[in-house]
Amino acid sequence: MRFFVSLCCAAVVAGCSKSDAPPAQDTTAVAATPAPLSLADVAGKWVIHTMAENSDSVLVTSEMTATADTSGWMTMIPGRPAMPTRVVEVAGDSITTEFGPFNSVLRPGTQVTTRTVMRLRDGKLVGILTAHYVTAGADSVARLRLEATRAP
Repeated sequence: MRFFVSLCCAAVVAGCSKSDAPPAQDTTAVAATPAPLSLADVAGKWVIHTMAENSDSVLVTSEMTATADTSGWMTMIPGRPAMPTRVVEVAGDSITTEFGPFNSVLRPGTQVTTRTVMRLRDGKLVGILTAHYVTAGADSVARLRLEATRAP
């Protein structure tokens, strides 16, 4: 019995002892964290295609002029005067803008204010546009998708 106890103790000691070999190196690639987006990265003219959230059919085409700071941003919808666009926030890889109220293109006769969160991906601005429509009752909200390319 003493032999068995000694054998078990030796096995425990051997199992708990440190190895002389260095631990294996983790070779898993670390995903690159996107660099923070600056307004200078998106300065210029952009052609924006606005679509339903789950569709590729373009509902509205507009143009946006972006500047390297928060002043001078404008959105142009064909047949309408240019509208000032407010840069609400620049955080991480996202830019949040807002413009309106204005007469809706999709719901004529209804005032709408839009808020857009955009990210720069593969040279395009992509994001979600949330439209807040003013109605007789509670506000009506629609989520739309947008994709913008630099104007030639």
